[in-house]
Amino acid sequence: MTSERVERRLAAVLASDVAGYSRLMGADEIGTLAALKKLRREMIDPAIAAHNGRIVKTTGDGMLVEFASAVDAVTCAVTVQEKMTQNRDKAGPPIQFRIGINVGDIIVDGDDIYGDGVNIAARIESECAPGEVYLSDDAYRHVRGKTMLAFDDLGERWLKNIDRPVRVYAGRLVSPSTKGITLPERIGRPLPLPDKPSVVVLPFQNMSADPEQEYVADGIVEDITTALSRFKALFVIARNSSFTYKGRAVDVKQVGRELGVRYVLEGSVRKATGRLRITGQLIDAATGSHIWADRFDGDVADIFQLQDQVTERVVGAIAPAIERAEIERARLKPTESLDAYSLYLRGLSKFYKFSGQANAEALRLFKIAIDVDPDFAAAYGRAALCYVSAKAFGWSSDLSSEVVEVKRFSQRAVGLGKDDAMALSLSAWALAYGAGDLQSGSSLIDRALAMNSNLADSWHYGGWIKNWLGEREIAIERFAHAIRLSPLDPLIAIAKAGAAHCHFYLGRYDEAMSWAALAFQDDANNQAVLRIVAASNALAGRTDEAREAVALLCEVNPTLRLSNLKEVLGPYRQEDLLLYQEAMRRAGLPE
Repeated sequence: MTSERVERRLAAVLASDVAGYSRLMGADEIGTLAALKKLRREMIDPAIAAHNGRIVKTTGDGMLVEFASAVDAVTCAVTVQEKMTQNRDKAGPPIQFRIGINVGDIIVDGDDIYGDGVNIAARIESECAPGEVYLSDDAYRHVRGKTMLAFDDLGERWLKNIDRPVRVYAGRLVSPSTKGITLPERIGRPLPLPDKPSVVVLPFQNMSADPEQEYVADGIVEDITTALSRFKALFVIARNSSFTYKGRAVDVKQVGRELGVRYVLEGSVRKATGRLRITGQLIDAATGSHIWADRFDGDVADIFQLQDQVTERVVGAIAPAIERAEIERARLKPTESLDAYSLYLRGLSKFYKFSGQANAEALRLFKIAIDVDPDFAAAYGRAALCYVSAKAFGWSSDLSSEVVEVKRFSQRAVGLGKDDAMALSLSAWALAYGAGDLQSGSSLIDRALAMNSNLADSWHYGGWIKNWLGEREIAIERFAHAIRLSPLDPLIAIAKAGAAHCHFYLGRYDEAMSWAALAFQDDANNQAVLRIVAASNALAGRTDEAREAVALLCEVNPTLRLSNLKEVLGPYRQEDLLLYQEAMRRAGLPE
């Protein structure tokens, strides 16, 4: 006598229901049913299909969905909940979903599924707060570091009819699209605080009579941020994220929630008749209370000393255990020449406008700064970065004639900036992307991160370099770390695209598409984003979507062809380049 074979498989299981469904039906039965059907038709079912899910069954207000990928399941769930939040104020019954997700072994019986993997998902859903997405620890392990989501550890829970405690996590979107959304609406729930004192330096207000002095205030903030980031005992948000608040009236409690920091430093700068005044106040973002407030006055020639004083006061207030040696290390001055420093700040102001014309002007200013002070390491690094940025963003059609300059500026920055993590990082990126020297670039990134683990740029550049070297899992971790240090970065799409490239080369085309979709939300015109959307769709067999992305790509860069694709991709290994070219050929990129 033989027993019937039972089909089993590993799957990500999503269980959902409507919070307070009986109450809603009692108040408005017809309206609730109509609203629920509309939500399924217009929002939920399309989201499930887009993330390759299979609806197993629906039971009144409930739904059971199977996914082959945990990343797809979680991304789909969080996307639905975010859309529900955005539509909550519209007329109709106030419907909220609870969603639970588990990864486990399931029993397949026809179109239905059973087993422990299903039961745990359903029990987690019953624990879930309305409007939230809860994951089991097994699901969390499958998605950790692979999405642009944040996860809060809710601890172990004893679930009904489950014979062991299950650790539960709440998942949420970190940085959805900023298009058409005012800043306070970007992130509705707080990021978890790091395990060490965390701080962001907001843009200082320019109190000078001359608006042209804005670059001085911005430069001071950048230098204070850099000085603070040298302290390994601190977690410091990157400049690119902090400057998204520039020109806004902000609520420091909201800033703390959006960036996941405990402390906020804000202030002002006044420059007049050779004198400089910096005011600063350090605020506890959790309570809104002031830790300290002070002003620092001196001659313009004392600018570095004044910045040191502000930095020391911040460090002394929030990390008193930091060793004196680290404080002395943070006093490193970029240059002794105030003229060179002023030119450098002007160059930074231009560089951060992220346009071809501004980039060319920034390069000119950095070169003049070098002429004034030939030992200014950071200026050499920034000049090299301008060259490679022109290539990366399509502002220059050919970098081959400038490779000699890239190497010269980069090597000079390394020689002068042995203790300057930013100079080393800029040089690493320029040498790797601009000159194809991956080994030197990788070594410099490692040195920079050993000096300063708070530099988002180092993690970002290091992610791309590891990707080109074929070390994709390490690259994914570096991209995730870069995004946590700078969650509102205007260039965050490039880091997400980097993670998508890594998954693409690991053969995880669905996960690559999940990352690419997040990147596309942030910057739908970025060439790196459009390329990986096209390539991932092509190898996943979604030809129409791949060709649509190529059509957009050719609008952004009409000169791009398979024959010159290598010039913009970066220094990939030959086998990686051939795979990328084949994917783009299938996507319809012209020869």
